[in-house]
Amino acid sequence: MSKLYDFTLPDAAGRPVSLSDYRGKVLLIVNTATRCGLTPQYTELQQLYAAYRAQGLEILDFPCNQFRGQAPESAGEIAQTCQLKFGTEFKIFDKIDVNGANEHPLYTWLKTQQPEDTGGSAFKELLLKLAAIGEKREGSDIKWNFTKFLINRQGQVVARYAPSEKPADLAGAVEKLLSQPA
Repeated sequence: MSKLYDFTLPDAAGRPVSLSDYRGKVLLIVNTATRCGLTPQYTELQQLYAAYRAQGLEILDFPCNQFRGQAPESAGEIAQTCQLKFGTEFKIFDKIDVNGANEHPLYTWLKTQQPEDTGGSAFKELLLKLAAIGEKREGSDIKWNFTKFLINRQGQVVARYAPSEKPADLAGAVEKLLSQPA
């Protein structure tokens, strides 16, 4: 797979979703967990989505249980929890692995396009490194839950944000991409 729009993945209900359905949209792709210290970011993700979806922003949520087992529920249970607790309206997909032997090809592609995190609080990133002690990470691996990839309307990864980077802080970058033609 060489383009974002070549991927098809199951949503939280198990229905296949072609990422080509999002052609021409600005995307924020996030690996999430429901029992993580960063889980309150769901509120800000929803606020960002509510503010910009009419202009063409879509948030694609990929739950992942690879970081200290912080997403143990089924994808359907995760979707229900997020809708009830955080009011999420954006697309939640089936759980996937973002690193390692069972890493989903979408994440292999994303990490190839943007191998390093940017932004985030240095202190919070240090805490995440400490939390990950004993977990093998290599090169461009996703470091923790809530790593964010920002994709332009042409399907190109333009930024990768650290887990501690707050979704609200991405509004300027999102606005810039939304102002550009498809």
